[in-house]
Amino acid sequence: MALNPVGASPILRPVKLWFVIVSLMVSLLLKLVPVDRNLVLPDILVLVLVFWNIRQPRLVGIGVAWTLGMIMDVHSASVFGEHALAYTLLSYFAITIHRRVLWFSPGMQAVHLLPLFLAAQIMTIVVRMAVGGMMPSLWILSESFMTAALWPLAQFVLLAPQKLPENRDNDRPI
Repeated sequence: MALNPVGASPILRPVKLWFVIVSLMVSLLLKLVPVDRNLVLPDILVLVLVFWNIRQPRLVGIGVAWTLGMIMDVHSASVFGEHALAYTLLSYFAITIHRRVLWFSPGMQAVHLLPLFLAAQIMTIVVRMAVGGMMPSLWILSESFMTAALWPLAQFVLLAPQKLPENRDNDRPI
């Protein structure tokens, strides 16, 4: 893998718009798959959304987060705006810290993003309870921990198309 002159991280190609859209659509489709309500799974949509908020904040912003949240609200038949509010706030704070987070290793990035994932999940619980829903067990918060634990893997997979090839041509500048 080719390293930049400082040697800190690999040089990345510009991201392709189609890859961002496909990754968001695949994560949305995975979120739409019906599963048992008692089963706690990581939120892949939130993971991919935050990844692109951090890596491409001008391309994937608060509007995309709001749209995906509204789609999730309609799909889950929950309080209208519950997921939209949580995703929008999550996106806002991810964009706010995106420069600082990129200085850390993927494991430390996951630690920095865990409070954001927890806050977004708590936001949905608070909105649900405000309109008369029942308080879920605290076991539901393990979803945020699993989502944060998948951050290094998601970063590896979503950055793979942007990495330079191993066999570099010396006649090519990049």
